[in-house]
Amino acid sequence: MKLKHYVVAGLFTLSAAVPAAAAGDAAAGKAKAAVCAACHGQNGVAQIPMYPNLAGQHEQYLAASLKAYKNKQRSGGQAAIMQGQAAALSDEDIANLAAYYASLPAGGK
Repeated sequence: MKLKHYVVAGLFTLSAAVPAAAAGDAAAGKAKAAVCAACHGQNGVAQIPMYPNLAGQHEQYLAASLKAYKNKQRSGGQAAIMQGQAAALSDEDIANLAAYYASLPAGGK
């Protein structure tokens, strides 16, 4: 019985240690997304195969990816372009863009 209490207490402690991601404002993200559409499509679905679809991606993944580009921690592919785009984004912009693209149906459907 004691082991069960330790496991529950441990899980609670771990969940409290994980920082909660602040949800962005999807409407503000949509307003900021015009420049993204050139490569990633108007509805977050890229028309060119070398560019990833953003629609329906997980919000935390999108935010982490943009932050990694901004901090020049991501390379390869079109990283130089994305680093330039992300450099101008605030943390709030990143959260808003992530919320917007996460709110779209995957595949643009």
